[in-house]
Amino acid sequence: MIRRLRLKFVAVCMALVTAVLAAVLGAVLGAVRENISDLSGQVLQRVIQEEPFGREGRPDLGIRIGGDRVQLPYFTVNIWPGRAGTYTAYVTGGTYANLEDTAELTAILEDCLEQNQPEGTVKDYRLRYLRQERGLYWRLAFVDMSMEQAMLREMMRSYLNIAAAAFLLLLGVSIILARWATRPVERAWRQQRQFLSDASHELKTPLTVILSNAALLEAAPLEERPARWTDNICSEAQRMKSLVEEMLTLARADNMTHTAVLTEISLSDIAAGCALAFEPVAFEAGKPLEYEVAEGTDVLGDGDKLRQLISILLDNAIKYGAAGGAVSMTLQKTDRQAKLTVSNPGPPIPQAQLPRLFERFYRADGSRGEQSGFGLGLPIGAAIAAEHKGTLKAESDAASTRFIFTMPLKR
Repeated sequence: MIRRLRLKFVAVCMALVTAVLAAVLGAVLGAVRENISDLSGQVLQRVIQEEPFGREGRPDLGIRIGGDRVQLPYFTVNIWPGRAGTYTAYVTGGTYANLEDTAELTAILEDCLEQNQPEGTVKDYRLRYLRQERGLYWRLAFVDMSMEQAMLREMMRSYLNIAAAAFLLLLGVSIILARWATRPVERAWRQQRQFLSDASHELKTPLTVILSNAALLEAAPLEERPARWTDNICSEAQRMKSLVEEMLTLARADNMTHTAVLTEISLSDIAAGCALAFEPVAFEAGKPLEYEVAEGTDVLGDGDKLRQLISILLDNAIKYGAAGGAVSMTLQKTDRQAKLTVSNPGPPIPQAQLPRLFERFYRADGSRGEQSGFGLGLPIGAAIAAEHKGTLKAESDAASTRFIFTMPLKR
């Protein structure tokens, strides 16, 4: 799917690039053609106004193309119409030699007269002409188009080479941009596939337990059905319910559905309440809880969600902290932010793995199933932090592993 998306991205980009290059190339060539035609027309207008002259009296009829002055080959002819469609023609000037009374001159004049237009081209001889009636005779001026056509061909060849080089360059850029633009989609697709795989793994165990106990209950006589089988079913069903609720919370966060009700609350009271609730849990785990809470830390937030976030951090610290090590929680207040830090001693987590702690179903020690929970607590905590315009990050070194939550104070 990602490959097709990239190909489609590149195809659309290159179609637009091709259209733009074709439009620019066509406009430039059209403008150049029109400019050269105007220059040829100016020469014709000057030539046709000149009276017959000798070679010594030939005027300068050059034109400027760019910074260079170019002399275009030309000649003029006077024609006197005769009877029955006949005419008499005389070459009156120009840069062509030995043109008088030649078959080429006859063919040129016949082509010109057949067109019966005041101006035009004689394509077979690559000439542009201008005809002017002067009472008893016609005066025709001709200018050679070979240079004009050669210039256009050379310019077209150069522009096509430039366009091809630009096309290849932009093709490479489009491929790079396609990879860059689809990287978030690829990452989301990969995470979605991993999420489905991990969710299926987590649901498989409780479903197996429920089905096994249900089969035992069905096979055993009514009076011989132990209560523990029913308890197993209820316990695993509750476990599945918790997993589904956590997945629903993350799904809402993905859909940018804000369910938090923000009011003015005391984060100090919430943090202290969570610490008191987890003191017995920490004591039973042999990991005493130490906490220090700054008073008067008021924020704009959802009390239930912030309580859930702090509970997730404390539960995670107690669950994964080193045996016998003390878990600590501090709440500090700065000028603009509230900063909550929960730390626990234990083996350091590699720096490369710290960002992955907030991925769904991820555990840094790879101990899936060795600890209770599904690996969704920290992703839910990060979603709650983002909903409160705050951040949740992890730090780890030889001394401890720390989770730091910051959010704006109420102004």
